[in-house]
Amino acid sequence: MKYLLIFIFAFNLVTYSQDNVETEIDSINSLDRAESFTKTYGNAAIVTFNKEKHNTSLSRELFDRPLFGKKVYENNIEKTTYKIIDRYKIPYYRLSYIFLDGTSLSKPEIDNKRRMIIAQYKAGIPFADLAGQYSMDQNAKRGGDLGWVTHGDLTKEFEEKVLIDNQTNDIYSVDIPERNWYYVILQTHQPKLIEEIKVLKHTQSVR
Repeated sequence: MKYLLIFIFAFNLVTYSQDNVETEIDSINSLDRAESFTKTYGNAAIVTFNKEKHNTSLSRELFDRPLFGKKVYENNIEKTTYKIIDRYKIPYYRLSYIFLDGTSLSKPEIDNKRRMIIAQYKAGIPFADLAGQYSMDQNAKRGGDLGWVTHGDLTKEFEEKVLIDNQTNDIYSVDIPERNWYYVILQTHQPKLIEEIKVLKHTQSVR
């Protein structure tokens, strides 16, 4: 009987704690309150989802929900709650590049190679093929495609020169001599606003 009472007490305590947390999550109506919640509960975090980059069943369900809407996943072990706490759109840019390393090539060699690359591109050779042949970093394997990026994703010096409103298919050179970085840049897409959501994620044991 003694152990049964202890079990019942512990079960009720866990249930109360879970209900209390859920009530607190339901009351969150701002990013500041969500951030305070994560400081109180170590098993909570704020996660950012990008509508273009994240294409999972979870992200699609979250984007379909309204601001402060929730999605709950539960199994025999744990319960995870997602709550949308912010929704906005920010400008993203997409380009491809060919990197030429100034520590391996002289500036005249770089300039000659860039002129040749641009001439070959204008003659009809796909930029991805040229990147695979000439680019001197790992992104060559992706054909130079940088994907969708926004301010803060890249180094400041690079962003200042490429995250601008160029026209699609513009091709140009970029020099960052203080780092020995030299590029041929192809603007592959027009800048566009992409929706993002900030989501409070909280996981707790159900046992």
